[in-house]
Amino acid sequence: MNYLDMAIKLETEGETFYLEQADKNSGSEIERVFRLLANEERKHRELLENLSKKLDYTIPETDSEIEFESIFRDEKDFKLETAVEPKQIDVYRLALQKEKESIELYQKMKEEASDEEEKALVDFLIKQEENHYRIFNNIVELLRKSEEWVESAEFGKRETY
Repeated sequence: MNYLDMAIKLETEGETFYLEQADKNSGSEIERVFRLLANEERKHRELLENLSKKLDYTIPETDSEIEFESIFRDEKDFKLETAVEPKQIDVYRLALQKEKESIELYQKMKEEASDEEEKALVDFLIKQEENHYRIFNNIVELLRKSEEWVESAEFGKRETY
């Protein structure tokens, strides 16, 4: 299996994983995150399939980072929704690992890209997956802190975001 086929398979698996997680978190803010990510993974797969079939494609402009940032503005609400399920952090860690694998695969694909157009597409996908990685890294950090942080809110030292 070549890198392109592996990337298509990885994007398909990512979409399926995120849709499953969205269903499991129905009604919460994190459901929205998972649905947005699933949609982006589907678009990535479609771009890769077009590249594979040598069809025309357009690298889209994306504003998903803005949408994701707005979800995490009220850290208190986020913690209340997700801290109810202690094992949920493992799901986010798994997603983090999958995004890391995607980044590594796309970096290898970039090294073997045959032309500038293909390199531009792979660069776009790397940036998208790095954005996804940052999102899950932030989620894991928020949940980890909520589990470990027990000092007094009145007197403790706070990190700024």
